[in-house]
Amino acid sequence: MKNNPYSVIAGTGSYIPGTIIKNEYFLDHQFCDKEGNPIPKNNTEIIKKFKEITGIEERRYASKEQRASDLGYLAALDALQSSGIEKETLDYIIVAHNFGDIRDGSNRVDIVPSLASRIKQLLQIENPDCVAYDLPFGCPGWVQAVIQADYYIRSGDARRCLAIGTETLSRIIDPHDRDSMLYGDGSGATILEASDEGETGILAHKTRTFALQHAMLLAMEGSYSAGYSSKEDLFVKMNGRKLYEFAITNVPVLIKDTLDKAGLHITDISKVLIHQANEKMDMVILERLFKLYGLNAPEKDIMPMSISWLGNSSVATVPTLLDMIMKGKMPEHSINPGDKVVIASVGAGMNINAVIYQF
Repeated sequence: MKNNPYSVIAGTGSYIPGTIIKNEYFLDHQFCDKEGNPIPKNNTEIIKKFKEITGIEERRYASKEQRASDLGYLAALDALQSSGIEKETLDYIIVAHNFGDIRDGSNRVDIVPSLASRIKQLLQIENPDCVAYDLPFGCPGWVQAVIQADYYIRSGDARRCLAIGTETLSRIIDPHDRDSMLYGDGSGATILEASDEGETGILAHKTRTFALQHAMLLAMEGSYSAGYSSKEDLFVKMNGRKLYEFAITNVPVLIKDTLDKAGLHITDISKVLIHQANEKMDMVILERLFKLYGLNAPEKDIMPMSISWLGNSSVATVPTLLDMIMKGKMPEHSINPGDKVVIASVGAGMNINAVIYQF
């Protein structure tokens, strides 16, 4: 009997907007607490503390004429062109995002038609058997799109799937919330295809949703400023302390369970690619992961980070990180044939997931 095919990465792409927003951009902002009171600390002090915790020095914003689907299209085009794959051979286009296409100067979500359909149209794909749909799954959305693609490929339903993560978080942040400094815009894309050439590709994956107690750690609420012009506008808000505790408690366990599923030990892993949400949080996740094996985190840098200059672009952080490494844009990091890599994320829902991949 023929074994089910493995899902292998056949191409990667990304689009990083050109508008650089440094931390100094926020010096003139009026930050408020949840009760609407101005924060008594000066912004220089607030920004310094923010950088110490998150590691973020700058982030990228989309240009005024660009929307999330435009960024997704450019990332997809990069993946197709750099891989040489014919676009009409795609069986699925799965687009992970949270807020759809938000126009510059607006706060309104636009998801009709789906971003996947918009991107398929922009790519000028004629094949109606190429199914395009969206996946709202919080920050772990792109990882989940990869997992869904793996199911399609393993089942024999598809040979090639395009998984895209795209977001313009700069359009949905409260200018009076300190957390607004976390977010940036961007897009990453990955093409997965079926391979019968042995154990190269996705070895295992796992997903969990902790909704009962933690669903509202990330949610949409009004501005922290009582004087904000529109009472109807909603912004992404998070309970930072509880989210941090949730992530460092649950993500290491999920990654270990996924490694167990693949029959691997943490020492088999060459790189850990994790959602770029908070530098301090990601470092603690790595330390706790190794502690589950009775080990200290290695001194060598196995966890690439892009958050210092790209910020948190939600579903786009992991695929852009992967693309930059694969294309030699992060010289201090490389992935070689035979390397086994952890890809993991955490975000709204609260959802967490992980993929174990062998190159």
